[in-house]
Amino acid sequence: MKKAKPRYKRFTRSRLGNFLFFTILILAGLYTILPLIYSIVTSFKPLDELLAFPPKFYVTRPTLKNYSILPELLSDLDVPFARYVFNTLFLSVVISALHVIVASMSAFVMCQVRNKWTGLLFALVQFALLYNATTLAVPQYYIFSKLNIIDTYWAYILPMLPSTMGVFLIKQYMDGAIPEALIEAARIDGAGVLRIFWQVVMPLVKPAWMTLTLFIFRDSWALQPGGTIFSESLKTLPNILSQITSSGIARSGSAMAATVLLMIPPVLIYFVTQSNVMETMSSAGIKE
Repeated sequence: MKKAKPRYKRFTRSRLGNFLFFTILILAGLYTILPLIYSIVTSFKPLDELLAFPPKFYVTRPTLKNYSILPELLSDLDVPFARYVFNTLFLSVVISALHVIVASMSAFVMCQVRNKWTGLLFALVQFALLYNATTLAVPQYYIFSKLNIIDTYWAYILPMLPSTMGVFLIKQYMDGAIPEALIEAARIDGAGVLRIFWQVVMPLVKPAWMTLTLFIFRDSWALQPGGTIFSESLKTLPNILSQITSSGIARSGSAMAATVLLMIPPVLIYFVTQSNVMETMSSAGIKE
């Protein structure tokens, strides 16, 4: 007598359900990129369309004047424009690299060291996510003044290194992506802690640190000097953008043109790391 095959209930949507589902997703996606589209459109508007009220979402007579006038606006700067470009690129690369290394090392220690303090430390990391840069401005200034690093590149770099978001993200991914047996096998083969970290762990968590690179590069690229930077030669590109924007609505087209140019590097980084971002988001919360 043949055994009856188990019946599995199939959950499927109708064609109408699929149509509504994808329509909602497309509309939500278009809504999220409206600021990007508006910035690009505005950067091509002539002055009369910029002054029109109510403002229009489209441009009828596109022009490149907002882009061509940027060199003229930047020619009167006391510091060469190339200096601002160098500062932004240098800080973005250095902060991204150091932040990924520091966050990965911290997450690795929290995953491998098992004692009564590990849970408390990770709870403090999660609690620290509630704080923003504004609440820490005064203590940071006091510490930097004691370290004599005010008006140096370190005033940009140091506050970005201990960001708890990176530690939380990579630790959550490590918990599900690194088998304990693999670490034990590496130890039996004679590998030290640093060798295990660089040659075993880091390749396995590549999607996580690529995702973190995207986030930290975005924040570093938009970094503006706070109350710890006073030298004009140490300021960044967003500082120039704010100067152009402060000229009033007549320069809003040029400000949007500068904004579009500043958005290009983070967008390129996103396209490079997109697949890793999706893999991290889909598996960081999975536990055995």
